[in-house]
Amino acid sequence: MQPPSFAVSDEKNRWLLRRMAELEVREEELEERFVRSSGRGGQHVNKTATCVQVRHLPSGIEARCGRVRSQSLNRFLARRELLEKIARSRGLATTEDTRSAKIRKQKARRQRRSTSAAPAPDQP
Repeated sequence: MQPPSFAVSDEKNRWLLRRMAELEVREEELEERFVRSSGRGGQHVNKTATCVQVRHLPSGIEARCGRVRSQSLNRFLARRELLEKIARSRGLATTEDTRSAKIRKQKARRQRRSTSAAPAPDQP
């Protein structure tokens, strides 16, 4: 079975396939459902099933994505979200974890700079 190709760049498609291989998730293990979206988009989202629900059958982890009006893009985003959840459940570092660690580090650095740069109080 050939892996699906989504409406994103080839680089992002290759990244998704690599990440699935790293986590040992096969396309056959995924159950995909399409439901109607909600939110912005007007009549278009009310008539088409663009929201995607992806479920990893062995673990039971599920991800849902209906952010954009494109079903193909939502399929990609739902898989990406599902892989993040699977990685987090296995105790692996995710991109969200590394991003938040970087922000914490930056805030700590700023805090150290601001306290060390503060003028010393006048002594009588």
